[in-house]
Amino acid sequence: MVSSLGVCTGSSLAIDLGNSTTVVAYLPRPDAEVELLRVDPYSLPTAALIPSLLFRGETASDRPLLGQQVLEAGLRRQGGPRLRARFKRSIGRRPLDATVRQAQADGASLLRALWQALPLEGAPERLVLTAPVEAFDGYRQWLLDQADGFAVPELALVDEPTAAAIGSGLPPGSRVLVVDLGGGTSDLSLVQLQGGEGQAAPIAQLLRFAQRNLDESGQRLRCARVIGKAGMDLGGADLDAWIAVSLAARFGPGLARSEGDGPLQIPESLLEAAEGLKCQLSLEPQAGVALEVEGERFSWSLGRSDFEALLQERGLLRSLEALLKRIASAARRDGLRLEQIDAVLPVGGTCQIPLVQQWLRERLPGVPLLGDRPVEAVAVGALALTPNVRVRDVISRGVAMRFWDRRQHRYRWHPLFLAGQPWPTSDPLQLVLAAARNGQQALELVLAEPAAGVRREVVFIDGQPVLTERDAGEEAMDPWPQQPGPLPLSRPGRAGEDSLRLSFSIDDRRWLCLDVEDLGSGTTAPPRRLGSLR
Repeated sequence: MVSSLGVCTGSSLAIDLGNSTTVVAYLPRPDAEVELLRVDPYSLPTAALIPSLLFRGETASDRPLLGQQVLEAGLRRQGGPRLRARFKRSIGRRPLDATVRQAQADGASLLRALWQALPLEGAPERLVLTAPVEAFDGYRQWLLDQADGFAVPELALVDEPTAAAIGSGLPPGSRVLVVDLGGGTSDLSLVQLQGGEGQAAPIAQLLRFAQRNLDESGQRLRCARVIGKAGMDLGGADLDAWIAVSLAARFGPGLARSEGDGPLQIPESLLEAAEGLKCQLSLEPQAGVALEVEGERFSWSLGRSDFEALLQERGLLRSLEALLKRIASAARRDGLRLEQIDAVLPVGGTCQIPLVQQWLRERLPGVPLLGDRPVEAVAVGALALTPNVRVRDVISRGVAMRFWDRRQHRYRWHPLFLAGQPWPTSDPLQLVLAAARNGQQALELVLAEPAAGVRREVVFIDGQPVLTERDAGEEAMDPWPQQPGPLPLSRPGRAGEDSLRLSFSIDDRRWLCLDVEDLGSGTTAPPRRLGSLR
């Protein structure tokens, strides 16, 4: 849904600052639909997307042109130091050199301009921004430095792979190949989302709450775990140039030319026409466009088969294959095969090209390809991670259940929810219990929380003593003083046979709740509240 106006009561706004395209998504209230906002005059005329471009004025006091303004003025291909593009990828890098500082200034200019031009009646209550996971810490500090410029009570940050996966409907704990083919770069990232069985689900990290910065809060930093990453400086803009040069050679010799030994000069009108053909061919088998260059009119047409042949000739799939091989090598080091991942998540406009999607399906057969929201999935997922986030909405100690380890012939502890788990939970944690012996009438349920014990030691880093903390071996547990008691079976159990399905959840008062299904009779016991978590 695209909107130009909204009501701001209980609202959240997400800005996904991309390397080539920026998306602004808006949630008027937690139970509403997400809207993609047009931010004029910076958005494209045909979509709620903002090109991540700046063209700075001749002096520092001059107001820069942004987004669609740069395209309308024909400045994208002019180049030079005043044109700023692809700056997002440098914002969180370290060390903090001149290139990083310039990228941070460019990002700040774009964010401030979008914030001031929002088509809303009032400021939203929460602003959520996204960051690349490999530069999360540096990006976070940059955002904190910009926080005073946003008159918003709550400011939050979420890593992009997690946001993209959640925005596409994947559950916590999923292993996802994020294929981000944007306008200027191509990046493949194999990540594992936070969460899953017994693990805290992902949430956005709040940086400011109720106008108070949270630098000293105990909130844990939780990002997707990067298993492997590979990228190259090749994107949709390069594909546009390939089309423009090819068609100029066929239909308008001399339109694309070089001066001496310099780079090939391609007029902006040709590039825009080529981009239009590329977008049409993502949807139709044949495309055509009319354009005017230096007073002369041309008609260009291109079929999808010829377009795909051009991409093959230029080596697009060979380049993507090289990236995927690097990802597969990283996955093997982690004990994972590519066919074991849960989903492929295409992000960026280039991923909509049928040849690219066909290549993904052929290279990863049987792995779901979730390509419904290639551009807005990150912004939508960022909003999905934030509506219920509050500073105290996480448990601090966790809870585990005792079980008998038949291999080691001793009791051990199975974590149910770990410290940092947000509450209330959105989905229950389900476990199936089997009888340990024949004729068993009930299964014992013993709960405990981790003891607050760590081991401290001094290590030397660069010759300097540093105090560190680490887990003291297997975590000690403090059993609950009041245990739930045994869970009766409808019929005597048999050793190793599944008997009960337990569904654990945390309610809005921080109580651990339990639903029990007897697998022998198919009956369900009344829900129980087992105790309050800390």
